[in-house]
Amino acid sequence: MIRLIKQNKIIEFMFQKFIINREGVLKFGHVYLHRDMLAPGEQCTYGGGLWKIDESRGAIVLYGRSFDFGPPDFDYVKQIDWSGLGGTPRPLLYLPHWPNEEETMPIIVK
Repeated sequence: MIRLIKQNKIIEFMFQKFIINREGVLKFGHVYLHRDMLAPGEQCTYGGGLWKIDESRGAIVLYGRSFDFGPPDFDYVKQIDWSGLGGTPRPLLYLPHWPNEEETMPIIVK
């Protein structure tokens, strides 16, 4: 978390990030570092990145990579934990060539 003091007020910065843990759970959160999303003893072996809501597509757009855990490997996703997004499932789209948003890949859990 980044804390900035401006005019005697503390401002904290959080980022919309996701990880894919060792059990294949795709998790969403508002954190400063990807590793801040891990529970004690939990490991992230399949990477992560950033997410944003795209209202025009009605989807969650995933992009980028985790500096803590590397790029995401969606082949290992077995389950999606929607609690970090308010519990409401939405279609997931991945931008493999971000920041270019012309090509998207749908993420489907097997």
